[in-house]
Order: sequence, then C-alpha cells, then structure tokens
Amino acid sequence: MDAVLDDFETAPIAEGLRETLRFLQKVTLEPAAVGPEDAARVRAAGVSDVAIRDALYVCAGFNLIDRLADSFAFTPISELVGREGLLRHEAKFLERGYV
Repeated sequence: MDAVLDDFETAPIAEGLRETLRFLQKVTLEPAAVGPEDAARVRAAGVSDVAIRDALYVCAGFNLIDRLADSFAFTPISELVGREGLLRHEAKFLERGYV
C-alpha cells in the first residue's frame, strides 16, 4: 500500500490497477481532457466496465467530499484529536463498523 501511495507508476501492482489509477488521476486533475480513449486504455489492461464504473463512483464520492471540505474549511479530525486520539477513534470505528 505504501508503494502505491508513494508512486503508483512504480509500485508493484497489476497493470489493470495502474491504468485505473491513471484514469482516475486524469478524471480528478484534468476532467475536461478525459475522453473515450482513456476508458479504452483501462479496458485494454483487462479492467471490466463494471470495475471502471465502480472506481469512478468511488472517485467521484471522494472528490465531492474533498471539495466540500475545502470549501467549508473543515479541519481534519487528525488535527483535532492528534495521532493517539485518531488511532483510538479508528479502533472504535473498526470495532463497531458503521453502526
């Protein structure tokens, strides 16, 4: 995971995932430049239309949340509770799930 976060281009991942991440990066950073050929490259790497659609849904959701958070100047929870508080929060969340 760290290698992907550092640089997905050089990370040891499947080519389908790498193409999907390239596509999502372009959708996020250059939406006006995205065209059918971009999706075709992801398909050529063996990614199904369903997987592409699902990746786009997740990408759109995160992009929306990120833009809203920036617009309203939200403070990340990590800055409010610190590292130890965040770890406790995550542990409770994992223990209870989305309840």
